[in-house]
Amino acid sequence: MVGQAQAVLAVALQAYIAIDTDGRVKGWNPAAERIFGHTAAQACDRDVADLIIPAGFRDAHRAGLARLAAGAPGCRLGQQLQLSALHRDGHEFPIELTLTVTEEPGGRMFHAFAHDITTARRAARFADVEAALALGLAEADSSTVAAHRVVDALGVKMGWPVVELWLVDDQRQMLTCAARHTGPGWRLGDFALAELEPGVGLPGRVCAGGVPRWIPDLGSDGVSLRSVSAARVGLRVAVGVPLSTGRNTLGALCVYGDRVEDPEDIVLGLLGGLAAHVGQYLERRRAEELTVELARTKDEFLAMVTHELRNPLAVIASTLSMFGEELDELTSEQQREYLHVIARSSQRLSVMADDLLDLASLESGNLATDPVDTDLCAIIGDAVQACTASAAAKQLTVTVRLPHRLDLHADPNRLRQVADNLLSNAIKYTPAGGTITITAGLDDTARTIVWSVADTGIGIPRTERPRLFRRFYRASTALGKRIPGTGLGLVITRTIVERHHGAITLAEHTGPGTTFVVRLPAADA
Repeated sequence: MVGQAQAVLAVALQAYIAIDTDGRVKGWNPAAERIFGHTAAQACDRDVADLIIPAGFRDAHRAGLARLAAGAPGCRLGQQLQLSALHRDGHEFPIELTLTVTEEPGGRMFHAFAHDITTARRAARFADVEAALALGLAEADSSTVAAHRVVDALGVKMGWPVVELWLVDDQRQMLTCAARHTGPGWRLGDFALAELEPGVGLPGRVCAGGVPRWIPDLGSDGVSLRSVSAARVGLRVAVGVPLSTGRNTLGALCVYGDRVEDPEDIVLGLLGGLAAHVGQYLERRRAEELTVELARTKDEFLAMVTHELRNPLAVIASTLSMFGEELDELTSEQQREYLHVIARSSQRLSVMADDLLDLASLESGNLATDPVDTDLCAIIGDAVQACTASAAAKQLTVTVRLPHRLDLHADPNRLRQVADNLLSNAIKYTPAGGTITITAGLDDTARTIVWSVADTGIGIPRTERPRLFRRFYRASTALGKRIPGTGLGLVITRTIVERHHGAITLAEHTGPGTTFVVRLPAADA
């Protein structure tokens, strides 16, 4: 019977370990070799605590074994216990174990039957993540909320310190971090960027290649400075998968950990499945939001056309009517005044037509630029000179601080359009007697031109600033004062600046008014 029992234990799928009252291993079957990594020769007569018990649990194990050896009742005998075990290579893993005791001629002998439950526990954890993700997406009322639900579900359920969801901004040719989960106690510092250039960092490389990427050691990843920042704050490993609809890449889902728990193929499989689900959701949500946006834009466009076109046309029509009726009685000065009224309204219509044509070019991707070596100071100076009369009519003080030259490779006509838009807005929205300040110069690196236009005008409410560059958007301060405009100038301005590999932002402004800051690469950049 003993030989038969040994034969059964030799082919058993569960690990079998026999332990004496001193905690020494007396039996170790082939399944135990596979699960714990030690051969029978390596395990026998060694202290089982040193062999397979993690260091933090060894004292408790020895104390419990001593109580059982002394004959104390073992409430856990015969029960299935879930514990952490130690592999020969040093990694910890979960096991399910049942402990029994027999009375042998040489004293009590304890018999442990165990099996690795890593796969079962991982499956349960993955199921929890998928359930939390599905619930979060179902309850989200916008793509922004959905993005935060995704990263929180992954971060909390999987225990990853940092989870990021990045989306491609096709219009700006940038990647933006739509949501980031940061675990308790983590301080990310300069790792926590809000935007990335295409191809930069793990998110940029995932989006550029459209394939998953695994970085097993962030500290030795010389490709990305962001990996260096991650390693500096204690992150060790990273994996990113594309958010794809099958036709194009919408963004990237990236997770960062301080240790490796699961094999690469398993993590990639989990994230790939979740990313496909998120990608399909985002595509549907974007389609829904685009439908709403198009309907809203159509309404705004019709309202703008009705108001902005009708007013100057009505002025032209009424002025022509009066001009015709009173022509014989009008002096030369009065005739010129009527003609000036008609010319101003015609100019307003012309500007609106140009904006709409530029918008059409922007929408089709055909907003052309013809870059040459040029001087930004000359462009700004010409624009300031052209608006001198309109600024003087409102008694505005215009201050210009420019160096002798600012060389760059750009389309001078398009940059003149940017200068005209920013200056005309400053004049339009600044009450009589206010000030406008234009500055430009190189930054500390001498590779970027920083150009600002500040005014003391009516300003833009802080809550409305995120919508400032949206098509047809007019700030409530402008609408409240009935200041005419199409809501297209800043959209076109931003597009021109970005076509020159630059950026335009609304800077923090003390006191009344606004300050727009344009950054453009200098000639030697």
